[in-house]
Amino acid sequence: MIRINLLPHRAEKRRARQIQFAALSLISIALGALLVVFTHVAISTQISYQERRNDYLKRETAVLDKQIEEIKKLREQTQSLLARKDAVEKLQSDRSDVVHLLDQMLRILPDGVYLKTLKQTGNKINVVGYAQSNARISTLMRAIENSPWLNSPALVEIHAASAGSARISEFTLTFNLTKAKEAPAPVKPAGAKG
Repeated sequence: MIRINLLPHRAEKRRARQIQFAALSLISIALGALLVVFTHVAISTQISYQERRNDYLKRETAVLDKQIEEIKKLREQTQSLLARKDAVEKLQSDRSDVVHLLDQMLRILPDGVYLKTLKQTGNKINVVGYAQSNARISTLMRAIENSPWLNSPALVEIHAASAGSARISEFTLTFNLTKAKEAPAPVKPAGAKG
C-alpha cells in the first residue's frame, strides 16, 4: 500500500526554518549583546586602571614638584651662602692689604716728600702730595717699583706750588697694590742708616 502524505510538509519545513532562524537570531543577538557587554567591561576596566595610574602619576608628580622646589630653594641658599663665603674670604684676604700699603708707604717715603691724600680704588692707589724737588718724586717712584707690595707707578701730573717762601712741587701719582708671593724682606726707610 502506498502512502501519500497530504499534510503541508513544505509549510512545516518553512515554519521549522523560521523557528530555527528566530532561535539563531536570538542566540546571535544574545551573543552580540554579551560580546558588547564584555567589551564594555574590559574597556571600562582598562580605563579605570589607566585613570588610577594617571592619578598615581599626578600625586607622585606633585610630590616631585615639591621636592624640586625644595631643591631649588636649597640651591639658592647654597649660592647665597657661597657668595657670602666668597665675600668673607675676599675680605679676609684683603684685610691686610691696607696694612701693607701703609707700611710700605712709611718705609719707602723719602725725606722731603709729604702726602696730602691717599685714595684706594680696588687695587689702584692715587696719591696727591708735595715734594721739595722733582728728584725726590723720582726716588719715590723707584722705591714703589722696587717694593714687593707696590708696582706700576705712573706720574699723572706735577706742577710748581709755593708753601710760604719755599717753592715745592705738587704731584699726583698712581700705582697698584699687589700681593707679595712670599713674606717680603723689610725695606729700609729712605734716609735710614745701617
